[in-house]
Amino acid sequence: MSDTQTRIAEIVNGSDVVLFMKGTPLFPQCGFSSKAIAILEHLGVEYGSVDVLQDMEVRQGIKEFSDWPTIPQLYVKGEFIGGSDIMMEMFEAGELHQLMADAGVAAAS
Repeated sequence: MSDTQTRIAEIVNGSDVVLFMKGTPLFPQCGFSSKAIAILEHLGVEYGSVDVLQDMEVRQGIKEFSDWPTIPQLYVKGEFIGGSDIMMEMFEAGELHQLMADAGVAAAS
């Protein structure tokens, strides 16, 4: 495993919920990242984020790590969930809230 893949694995496994995105939660740099943040905020869960625009190795490496070609990417308890479209589908169906509850994800303080 490369240094970048090792670093990504540590990030993914270091928090219950991690969103790899373009920009930051306060300043998302694309509509898809903005949508993903809005969903997480609505769910009211604690999450970490990684701005892939700040590190090109991570930006490319996360696509290889998940075998998923686009960003944002959501991970819950180390498991890849999907991008903003999958997040939206799961949110609308109530599945994302249930996933967070089943995983024991803490509410945001």
